Amino acid sequence: MSVVEQYARAHIVSDADIAEDEAIPVVLRYDPDADPRSVRVDLPGTHEWTFSRALLEQGLRAPVGSGEVRVWPCGRVQAVLEFHSAQGVSVVQFETKALLRFLRRTYMATPVGS
Repeated sequence: MSVVEQYARAHIVSDADIAEDEAIPVVLRYDPDADPRSVRVDLPGTHEWTFSRALLEQGLRAPVGSGEVRVWPCGRVQAVLEFHSAQGVSVVQFETKALLRFLRRTYMATPVGS
């Protein structure tokens, strides 16, 4: 099976003095051979986050969390992913359509229940 990789732009949610329109590059990755139930988010300057593909999908509709990862919708067009680690918390805001496009591609590679 083939790996699904998608580049997206996201915004770090912070109280630091960062320009509001400054987006960061993020890599969304799905490798069905490694783990067909998980997706990976690679943020620049931090380690990668691997979590359930179902968690990402559910979090686009309602707030959910598991372990170090939380996902929730933010208005009609955005979603937030929150990552907890020993170094602190990273809160990242995405356009929902980018995450939906990524999920669609993962389900084309490996349908639910496969």
